[in-house]
Amino acid sequence: MLRERKKIALVDDNITNLNVGKNALIQNYSVYTVPSGEKLFKLLTRVVPDLILLDIEMPEMNGYDVIRLLKSDRETADIPVIFLTARTDSKSEMEGLDLGAADYIFKPFSPPSLNSRIEAHLLVAQQRAELQRYNDNLHILLNEKTKTITELQNIVLKTMVDFIEVRDSATGKHIERTQRYLQILLDTMIEHGCCKKEMASWDINSLVLSSQLHDIGNMSISDDILLKPEQLTEEEHEIMKGHVLYGVEIIKEIEKDTPENDFLYHAKLLAGNHHEKWDGSGYPYGISGEDIPLQGRLMAIVDVYDTLTSERTYKKAISHKEAVNIIKKESGTHFDPQLVDMFLLCEQRIREAPSH
Repeated sequence: MLRERKKIALVDDNITNLNVGKNALIQNYSVYTVPSGEKLFKLLTRVVPDLILLDIEMPEMNGYDVIRLLKSDRETADIPVIFLTARTDSKSEMEGLDLGAADYIFKPFSPPSLNSRIEAHLLVAQQRAELQRYNDNLHILLNEKTKTITELQNIVLKTMVDFIEVRDSATGKHIERTQRYLQILLDTMIEHGCCKKEMASWDINSLVLSSQLHDIGNMSISDDILLKPEQLTEEEHEIMKGHVLYGVEIIKEIEKDTPENDFLYHAKLLAGNHHEKWDGSGYPYGISGEDIPLQGRLMAIVDVYDTLTSERTYKKAISHKEAVNIIKKESGTHFDPQLVDMFLLCEQRIREAPSH
């Protein structure tokens, strides 16, 4: 059975922009082109789109006016809105996001990127709707409450991770692979009693799950840098390094509205410390040795291993054996020597782990 096509409303007063947008989306979605905000609301009386692409600069009713009305009506408040606009200043972008926009895409856009970002937001909306339906019927599902909530949280988390990787497609399935490698490394440490005291209070499943957020700060890096096919310049690399602190800040924002839990505790340490080095030459804090949280020291090994063995647009992948030799060589400089020993005990299992 064919999947029902999602409906996209494209709102722009420029006919050329409507045609370009429709041509970019028509293969994947049912596209409704609308030349004004007023006509969008007429459309909404007979069609409920799954997502709205909205221009800002329109006469009579601009994009900001439209989204205010959409968000004030219970019937339309949950429809994801993406601003598709020529305005590139950060003030306009922040205003749109503050009004409830899901994303902000600049013209001219790349059709593949536009389709990918739409798909990511549709997935998030779908999971949110499923979670809401669950909450509405919670009294019926009481006996399965804990299990179902956990499963839904995992789905939403995976959707967020997919969105991160959609923006950084060059990394492939980096997040999924590093999660698998981290699980193998932790299993080996438990088998050999490594760091037993420090790990005694950990929920290992929560730690492994939270590792999916170690690169969440990439969401704050511009596409020009994140998607650049060539090696980054020194200046661009410095900007890219900022993803670590961006990630910490994003997780802190989530913590404000969330009860204290192991998942976010581990996520913050993984995001903030996976680029630190044993000898103190890493970033962002320049700390060394056991001052680096164990979570960061663990993530550093699996993160570097996957980067070395994966092809990027700017480099070739190297073999498993070469990567292991590099990690072994950098024991005591880049990596915690004790953890490198554990890695060497399980490197064969890591090599045989699924790559997808």
